[in-house]
Amino acid sequence: MTSQHPDRRRWFALAVVMTASLMDLVDVTIVNIAMPSIQQETGASFSALQWISAGYALAFAVGLITGGRLGDIHGRRRLFLLGIGGFTVASALCGLATGPDMLVAARVLQGAAGALMVPQVLSIIHAGFPAEERGKVFGLFGAMVGLGAVAGPLLGALLTEWDVAGLGWRPIFLVNLPVGVAGLVLGRIFIDESKAPQALRLDLVGMLLATAGLLMVLYPLTRGRELGWPLWGYALMAGGPVVLALFVRYERAKSRRDGSPLVELSLFRVRSFAAGIGVQLGHGTVCGVFFLVWTLYMQLGLGWSPLKSGLTGLPFSLAVSTAAGLSVQKLVPRFGRGVLRAGAVVMAAGSLLYLALAEWLGTGITPWQMALPLAVMGAGMGLIVAPLTDAVLSEVPREHAGSASGLINTVNQLGVALGLGLTSVLFFNVVDGAGPAGIADGRAFADAFGSSMWWVAGGLVLVFVLMGALPRHRPQPAAEAAAEPVRKDGEPALIG
Repeated sequence: MTSQHPDRRRWFALAVVMTASLMDLVDVTIVNIAMPSIQQETGASFSALQWISAGYALAFAVGLITGGRLGDIHGRRRLFLLGIGGFTVASALCGLATGPDMLVAARVLQGAAGALMVPQVLSIIHAGFPAEERGKVFGLFGAMVGLGAVAGPLLGALLTEWDVAGLGWRPIFLVNLPVGVAGLVLGRIFIDESKAPQALRLDLVGMLLATAGLLMVLYPLTRGRELGWPLWGYALMAGGPVVLALFVRYERAKSRRDGSPLVELSLFRVRSFAAGIGVQLGHGTVCGVFFLVWTLYMQLGLGWSPLKSGLTGLPFSLAVSTAAGLSVQKLVPRFGRGVLRAGAVVMAAGSLLYLALAEWLGTGITPWQMALPLAVMGAGMGLIVAPLTDAVLSEVPREHAGSASGLINTVNQLGVALGLGLTSVLFFNVVDGAGPAGIADGRAFADAFGSSMWWVAGGLVLVFVLMGALPRHRPQPAAEAAAEPVRKDGEPALIG
């Protein structure tokens, strides 16, 4: 499958890698809807529920750039197959988990395997399709992202509600097994091997320092409430930034020594990029908070079934997909940065509208009454997520565009993990304060949801402010350079 001698096999290869990407996208969203069922069956604590999602996001984030470089060095087909195989095994372990600790560990493994698999997808497409066909390919890729946003919550709700073979929530993970096995078999047949001509070296020390620093912040933040906020938790959270500072110092030294740091720190001298990283972190944090507390509010607070909760989210998912398509094709070329800032305002307005309705209607609120604020929030998110990467990259020097793109994806995932960690403070502290009576009748979860939505709206205001540092319109030189885009891990490839 080469761009010089394209053949029909490349379309089969495309189907394989896109299905693997869809499996990853769905797996991120499918879990939230089953959280209450997981808690009821396994007796998982609230912090364990947080780590079921946060562990995946953190492992995926810290492994993304290294996963891409491993593909450059050892072969993208090889790493893709290793990743999809690991993802399949981890999915089986999740579905067979005997308790919350095993489930969290399997989710971390699943995120690490996803970090090996996902960065290879765009590289394999780049190696297999000539430039004139890539527009069509990325149209399909964008449609797949929209499908993942809609299909994940619905599939999770259906599989949990149907209680297939009496397995409860477990099929949300086991459904990956036939898909993963098929991907392994067909990937070996249809995907050709490719490597980067001059691959960068690995930065394992940098990855270990970054992971340690982030865990020192996130672990006590997630577990602290449950353990009564022990002194060691505060000590770890204070030490986390120190370790991250050591990471920055090490990266500077490695950049001088061999020119292949995990993070290209010179990127932060570009004002729009530094602000854009803040936007990605803030937006990811907002999403991490909202999606978890929203699910717990509907199922534990309002007593809704997984299927009813999943169907309630349809207006949100459809609005995201519709607004994302409009923003890239119609709005951004005309209005530039203003589209992203409008998205932050619209999403914040939707969250405040949702908050007002939830407080006014209490536990008697219906899915139809939620439809409008969810559609408004979804439209705002769609205006942000589709054009954001391009806006953040627009003033980055071309030779660093790949590293910058990888860092954007990584920071977004870190934001999600941070948001999930913050739910201990923003959501569960309010639940605890309501007492057993409030928990029993759902009022505690409704109050905690309202408290969290204030923070979501506040986070979006901060995102709006940071967006002011993004370029008003895409600079012309960068637009010309976009004719040969780049992928996540630093090699010339494809990101729209």
